[in-house]
Amino acid sequence: MHSALYIAVCLLLLGACVVPFGSYMARVYTGKVWLEKPLGWLERLIYALAGIDSRKEMTWRAYTAAILILGATGFLALFAIFSLQGMLPLNPQGMPGLSADLAFNAAISFVTNTNWQGYAGESTLSYLSQMSGVTVQNFLSASTGMAVSIAFIRGLCRQKSGTLGNAYVDVVRGILYILLPVAFVFSLFLASQGVIQNLNNYTQFTSPFTGEEMKIAQGPVASQVAIKMLGSNGGGFFNANGAHPFENPTPLTNMLQIVYMLLIPASLLYSFGVMVGDRRQSFVLLAAVMI
Repeated sequence: MHSALYIAVCLLLLGACVVPFGSYMARVYTGKVWLEKPLGWLERLIYALAGIDSRKEMTWRAYTAAILILGATGFLALFAIFSLQGMLPLNPQGMPGLSADLAFNAAISFVTNTNWQGYAGESTLSYLSQMSGVTVQNFLSASTGMAVSIAFIRGLCRQKSGTLGNAYVDVVRGILYILLPVAFVFSLFLASQGVIQNLNNYTQFTSPFTGEEMKIAQGPVASQVAIKMLGSNGGGFFNANGAHPFENPTPLTNMLQIVYMLLIPASLLYSFGVMVGDRRQSFVLLAAVMI
């Protein structure tokens, strides 16, 4: 497909999703959505276990403090997983723990959604670090960024109320009702296209050309790529990221990964119009961004 046509198709797909998905996102943060029927019990359980009063509104100072607490907690958990991975399970390749400076750098980058990848994933991180560390933080950091965006919008709408919502509720709802279901469906699609998803040992073989012993890295890739693209996170399973055929095997997966990477930021612009009560402003912002 010609590159210009390819880009046009990507933009058309994105444009077709912005209004319905942006409206849905606005409902997630302002009211009820149909997913509350199957997942509402889990949301309430999370609040109960964490001691969160979901009805309590926060001032901007309390909201900021909650976001910083979430980030600090995520950093400590991720730093511990990276540092101790050599002693933890789901490590069939026997990857050692990361050095303190590399673990610090990687943990900070994933918590802040900058996702600087100063390592080669397939030769550095265990399956546990990839799944319970990187993938989980991809959900949390993306949802945190979305929550801050929503708080900013509320600040424009509630000039006299003095509150911005509840940061913990916004993060939980962003994960449960937006990121998790969309990433789940997308990961199934990626797996159907050839993106690998397993916990197998790396395949070892002898190169017929050089006679060298070589390895083919494997792992739970589709589940990580789905949220990596949806949350605009970066930091793929493999060092080559989306250039690796196990992460991005076909032109169709490449196209949809581009669309998914832009879906939330583009849709948030429409959510803004819905929440402020003037959808025309959304189209002005979208037009400016597109230009």
